[in-house]
Amino acid sequence: MTPADAIKRWNLVMTGFDLVLGSGTLLAPRATLRVLGHDKPSTDAEHLFRRCGPIWLTFAAAHAVAAARGAEQDWWALAWLRGTEIATDAVWSASPALSRPGARAALRAAGVGNALMALGFGRMALATRRG
Repeated sequence: MTPADAIKRWNLVMTGFDLVLGSGTLLAPRATLRVLGHDKPSTDAEHLFRRCGPIWLTFAAAHAVAAARGAEQDWWALAWLRGTEIATDAVWSASPALSRPGARAALRAAGVGNALMALGFGRMALATRRG
């Protein structure tokens, strides 16, 4: 498998991941938070979390467009989107409401994953430009 094939495959994984995460956040925010290692949220925290659902569904749509069309601008858009997420989960990992073992480490690792995806999707954009 070439690096380009691996990036394209990972892009498909992220399409599904963001679709599930965004849908779960909108339709079942309390359960989604529980899966992520969060204690029972207050009502206001639940609604604040729910607002992230459309954001993650936008990510899923961007991944799907890159998978279907694969144009240079699609890969640059994904690189930028993932770049915006490098620090967000690390900030969330400081929440006192996280109690599941490993939840904090997983959120910090997500930042590393987003940095790697930003680099990989940028690489795909450059490769697409070259032909």
